Amino acid sequence: MFRSPRALAMAAAAAVCAGIASPAGASPELVNALNSLRAHGCGGRPGAAPPLREDAQLAQAAKRAERLPLGDALAAAGYRASRSALIRVQGDPAAKSVADVVAGDSCAYLIDPGFSEIGVHQRTRETWIALAEPFSPPAAEASDAVAERVLELVNRARTEARACGDKRFAAAGRLKLNGTLSRTSLAHAADMAHHSYMAHTGRDGSTPADRATRAGYRWRSVGENIASGQTTPEAVVESWIKSPPHCANLMAPQFTEMGVAYSVDSASKAGIYWAQLFGTPR
Repeated sequence: MFRSPRALAMAAAAAVCAGIASPAGASPELVNALNSLRAHGCGGRPGAAPPLREDAQLAQAAKRAERLPLGDALAAAGYRASRSALIRVQGDPAAKSVADVVAGDSCAYLIDPGFSEIGVHQRTRETWIALAEPFSPPAAEASDAVAERVLELVNRARTEARACGDKRFAAAGRLKLNGTLSRTSLAHAADMAHHSYMAHTGRDGSTPADRATRAGYRWRSVGENIASGQTTPEAVVESWIKSPPHCANLMAPQFTEMGVAYSVDSASKAGIYWAQLFGTPR
């Protein structure tokens, strides 16, 4: 149901990769007007986000969103997004009119710097504007650099006392990467990606401790964090810090080593899966 002449914005998780071709039928004037708002700000919020790029598949998703939920529309259009949002406007389809409504009701979505692509569909007096961050996972050959960056971010977090939910943690010592823990993490991440699930218990019933032992890691304590959908070290570490049980693992003073890995499978539900295994050796 629409509210005229206001906009209705909906955030959605997407499932499915995008080019940057210019979509036929999109209004250059409207896209320019929206990018102007994005650059200068709206609704009392500052702008300065980079311009949104038009994408043909995302425009198709906006068109399909007439009848489908955004996630289904993206999948049907063959566009995989890490994050997405749909802005729907009813009323005068002129670029300035639509931009004015978006500025009043959906500014936060429009100026979100995490969104980089846009698709627009208009029919009579209705406009659908799809915004997305395309799914761009790191390449497999970047795994060492990604692990080093995750380690850097985790150690930076451990330098500061913090609350993980209702538990408070003092600053903790630095961790170092351990090859056995990293290989064990990769095996679990790959299994989750290949079979499209996210759980600490493996499909064979194994626990993180079981997997560490099986890999030959002699431990006094182990802990595991997992995640899915994040495409950068910054995003995955931030998600762990914001989740109390994952944050508690990350800040646990007894751990001295860690391994971390990711696995990408475009056919899986989340696209990318992460595993981080902490350990204290005997």
